[in-house]
Amino acid sequence: MSSKEWFADWFDTSYYHTLYKNRNDEEAEQFISNLLNFLNLKENSTVLDLACGKGRHSVTLNKHGLNVLGVDLSPNSIQEAQKSARTNLTFGVHDMREVIEGKSFDAIFNLFTSFGYFDDLNDNVRVVQSMHSMLNDEGILVIDFMNASKVIANLVTKEEKEIDGIHFSIERVYDGQHIFKHIKFADAGKDFHFTERVQALKKADFYDLLAQNKFEIIRTFGDFSLNDFNETTSDRLIIIARKN
Repeated sequence: MSSKEWFADWFDTSYYHTLYKNRNDEEAEQFISNLLNFLNLKENSTVLDLACGKGRHSVTLNKHGLNVLGVDLSPNSIQEAQKSARTNLTFGVHDMREVIEGKSFDAIFNLFTSFGYFDDLNDNVRVVQSMHSMLNDEGILVIDFMNASKVIANLVTKEEKEIDGIHFSIERVYDGQHIFKHIKFADAGKDFHFTERVQALKKADFYDLLAQNKFEIIRTFGDFSLNDFNETTSDRLIIIARKN
């Protein structure tokens, strides 16, 4: 049994990227464009893409004239992201619970449900405090999370997917605090079983967490087109906050 936290193992496998390979890049680019129109950041603003994966959002942020650092815990993801590195777009391996020494940012983006992975709820506080520390005065924080209320109400408990010749069997469970996704598949004569676990954090949880750590909520949206948030019907929970 690995002593690593579940996300450190699963996110660093090639199978993770196979399962999620069909993410909509066009939709992601449109989302970033909508966000930046709303935020009106100055050109060359310093931006941190926190938990950047292979860097697709980082690349788009950089295309809009921002100076971007993308960081992720997965060395394999960062190795892939490095292929896109250029002037004002850099990448590094980093644990989001820790402050990046010697760096400060005008905005921090935490996108695509890259929060709430930890066993200890105090780690949520550590993440928010590290983000607060790294932001310049009046700096902007963007958190894009699933709308847990809608996910729980419409939970798809079983799903089968065939991708690149690999058959994935997926089972989802809600235990009152976390949403679990059990992923089973076989490849090259071996059986694999990974479990994703995300805290089912809701709007009120984020509001409390941010307020207690000196953030002011500016706006909350419910989808990538930046329509207003509705607890029942929205696909996403997108929170824009400012460092106090």
